[in-house]
Amino acid sequence: MEQTKNYEHWKIDQDPQGIVWVTFDRHDSKVNTLGKETLEELKSIVDQLPPTAKGVVFQSGKSSGFVAGADITEFENITSEKDALDFVTRAKSIFNAIEKLPITTVALINGFCLGGGYEFALACDYRIALDDPSVRIGLPEVKLGIIPGWGGTVRLPRLIGVLNAMNIILPGSAVDAYKAKKLGMVDDITRTEHLLKRAAVFYINTKPPKHQPSFFQKLLSHNLLRSFVASRLTQSVAKKAPREHYPAPYLVIENWQRDGAQSDDAMEHESKAISELFFHPSTASLVRAFLLQSYLKEQGKKLLTPIQHIHVIGAGTMGGDIASWCALIGYQVTLQDRTEEQIAPAIKRAYALYQKKLKQPRLIQAAMDRLMPDIKGHGVKQADVIIEAIFENLEVKNSLYKSLEQSMKSTAILATNTSSLPLEELSVGLKNPERLVGIHFFNPVSLMQLVEVVRGENTNDDTYNQALGFVTKIKRLPLPVKSSPGFLVNRILMPYLLEAIQLVDEGVAPVSIDKAATNFGMPMGPVELADTVGLDICLSVGEILSHHFSVHIPEILRTRINEKKLGRKTGQGFYQYRDGKPVVVPLYQNAEVPTNLTDRIILPLINEAVRCWREGIVSEEDFIDAGLIYGTGFAPFRGGPMRYIQTEGAENILQRLETLAKECGERFTPDAGWQKLIKNSTKTSKKISETTH
Repeated sequence: MEQTKNYEHWKIDQDPQGIVWVTFDRHDSKVNTLGKETLEELKSIVDQLPPTAKGVVFQSGKSSGFVAGADITEFENITSEKDALDFVTRAKSIFNAIEKLPITTVALINGFCLGGGYEFALACDYRIALDDPSVRIGLPEVKLGIIPGWGGTVRLPRLIGVLNAMNIILPGSAVDAYKAKKLGMVDDITRTEHLLKRAAVFYINTKPPKHQPSFFQKLLSHNLLRSFVASRLTQSVAKKAPREHYPAPYLVIENWQRDGAQSDDAMEHESKAISELFFHPSTASLVRAFLLQSYLKEQGKKLLTPIQHIHVIGAGTMGGDIASWCALIGYQVTLQDRTEEQIAPAIKRAYALYQKKLKQPRLIQAAMDRLMPDIKGHGVKQADVIIEAIFENLEVKNSLYKSLEQSMKSTAILATNTSSLPLEELSVGLKNPERLVGIHFFNPVSLMQLVEVVRGENTNDDTYNQALGFVTKIKRLPLPVKSSPGFLVNRILMPYLLEAIQLVDEGVAPVSIDKAATNFGMPMGPVELADTVGLDICLSVGEILSHHFSVHIPEILRTRINEKKLGRKTGQGFYQYRDGKPVVVPLYQNAEVPTNLTDRIILPLINEAVRCWREGIVSEEDFIDAGLIYGTGFAPFRGGPMRYIQTEGAENILQRLETLAKECGERFTPDAGWQKLIKNSTKTSKKISETTH
């Protein structure tokens, strides 16, 4: 194929067999995303493809993956439903043209293939994926408050059937290559990129039958059954996502119920639905949450030297799971504790994690081989990063650090997973306190994306940048915070948990408290969360914070602990637990519900967020929102505490706090930061979207 135009983001080659290879390599980004410019070039390429070509292969020039989706930063240019419709139809017309090409088309998937990227692949005749842990395939648009709008809600049900497709679309799921092959989302998987290309040639030469959904899946799409299936799907979604905050999945179901997945109307209604969703109140906050995620990833770009070996001290729940996660990612990891019996449960949990994540025996065994029990601590001398994850005792930690400092490499960093102790206190006695940094994970490690990277007064730039980079390398989101008791997330979370416990002490039913929180948008109520964390842990963190701040600890918390009712781990806390699930305690079934219940549990959290902002615990407001969304699950559709203040109005929330202070006590006294916040409310905040490339 002769190239009639120079393309900035695409490369075109034709091999001796007559196969055209189209390589996407966006020049201004580490990942491929589809925006106005890249789509216009793709349209030009598709229009010029010679009808005599034997086939076309679309592939990526990036090691990160095929296409990560649409360029989200261009969403801010959409100011009307017409703009949104133009944005959607531009790409859809190109994908429709690819689907109608008279020559065989193949998409080669390495790494990420998400959203618009997978919709691109769906327009091809065949999809072949690399069988590698880095591969993630799916349609996550509902997490942005929108729906797949480039044909995904139509083509995927056509390909794999309605139930399989809805299990991907409605929760915004992404699956690995193995699961994608099993579902029929891809036609084949290969172990190497060389075999990937050979498979593409094979599919073009042989044109095997295209994947079809099973008879049962086809039957469910029949007109007579669609209403029944749609009703069941709606009931399932309603259990997790209320329509008023997350309308996108409901529109997907309604469009399918009305149109099925075969008619042209289905494509048209998909475009109309997404153009409307762009202006739902939740969408801006959900898009912002996504951009905050990208912004946190940017913090880890200053990794100075390669990291190969991780040594973790403490094989408890946190330490063991940190070690297993690092080994899963590909690092050599040594895990130290006093006895084999203490390490064994961590190894068992690691094996279960690898079975779930990796599935294939060879990959599971390779990960297990990277995780080594190390009772005597031989790994200290080889480690590039040493992570201490023992219990919260200042004296014991200080003693441990002094012994480690004598053996660790001069280039290694010493990290603590402490949840609340300031680094200034932990570094006492160290000869090189500048090497100590906080790397604070959240439980469960395999699910919680956020990691607080804590900078003490003595931590130097090299150590801090290395820690930020390390967290990014293990596929977590590094949140830069200043050393202070409780750091950011736990400090903001504690007033929320403690006020909920205070309400229980006053006789309010735990289930009523938790329902108010989940109605607000929290993933779990504060009473159940306290039980899950452990009431002893809540008290410990509360007491540590009380040495530095005014903290109200309800007496009922100490009573429960004295009764050995520590929460989920003992079978009873504020709830009783059966098979791991909370049971309503009869004592509270007829208890009254205060009219100000939601404000009483949410506003202490908001007030503490303002206090942390005023004290400079983080350098930007955006970090507070990112920390609470990705560290606690704070209602994403609300955009975080600071975004919530903007939405509700700072003066409005200030007045509500002042009312609570009069009615319920001084712990609701508004922080001095509110006045500063009100003065700054007219200023334009930093555009985080500028840093996403």
